[in-house]
Amino acid sequence: MLVNLQTVIGMAEAGGFCVPAFNVYNTETLMGVIAAAEEAHAPVIVQVYPRLIKEEVGFYICPAAVAAAGRASVPVCLHLDHGPDLFSVQRSLRWGMTGIMLDGSTHPLEENIALTRQVVELCAAVGVGVEGEIGHVGSVNDAAMDEFTSPDEAAEFVRQTGVTCLAVLIGNAHGHYKKPPKLDIERVRAIRKATGGIPLVLHGGSGIPDDQVRAAIAAGVRKMNIGTDVCCAFADGTQETLNDPARSLAVDLFMKKPIEAVKRLALSKIALTGAEGKA
Repeated sequence: MLVNLQTVIGMAEAGGFCVPAFNVYNTETLMGVIAAAEEAHAPVIVQVYPRLIKEEVGFYICPAAVAAAGRASVPVCLHLDHGPDLFSVQRSLRWGMTGIMLDGSTHPLEENIALTRQVVELCAAVGVGVEGEIGHVGSVNDAAMDEFTSPDEAAEFVRQTGVTCLAVLIGNAHGHYKKPPKLDIERVRAIRKATGGIPLVLHGGSGIPDDQVRAAIAAGVRKMNIGTDVCCAFADGTQETLNDPARSLAVDLFMKKPIEAVKRLALSKIALTGAEGKA
């Protein structure tokens, strides 16, 4: 069933688990994620990058995701990931998204607050929750990845914006980690306390050691993003098919192994985040 961001985050908060958020890029990655969620009886978030929205790939993916979520036997939220501006937000809402991330983290705090608050007010009119970000979560190649989220700034941001959940920088990053990251779990607890218990979001979930993921969830992380691992699973499944001399040239049959690879990856992350059986 298609639900909004508030619903799945509320389920995670009430149950003390973390809802996994998978970035999808085509119908095959979407199929793998939904199949895993149904098999595991887990609520999930299906995310789309803003470039897919701006390049209008989302024109094809979003209706498919809305239809897949609508017929799913588990709660599914369709979410814009790292929305940079009002254009991406408005187009995403028109295309049926039920969760929005407004990423103003590269702006000064006051500008980030103002832009995020504007999006929160816009989305509230259609019953859609908003994820904000404070403390820019960049890529593993960024030089300033040690500028972690300030609990005091997080508290002010939450107070002035009214976001549903908050993405924070605690030692995480996007992409392939060059070495295992070290999450600042004490900072997670401090941010939760300073903000009055806002559900927190962990970006860059691909490659974080399992024990650190579990510790972050215990400290208050309620949404974890998985993008790089989805890409790798799909690529590995595709390569396995290419290496098979008996492979079919029919595209629907060719895509069976990539879909299964994404499903296996999603099942493992659903189990890790504690979402299995929580639908």
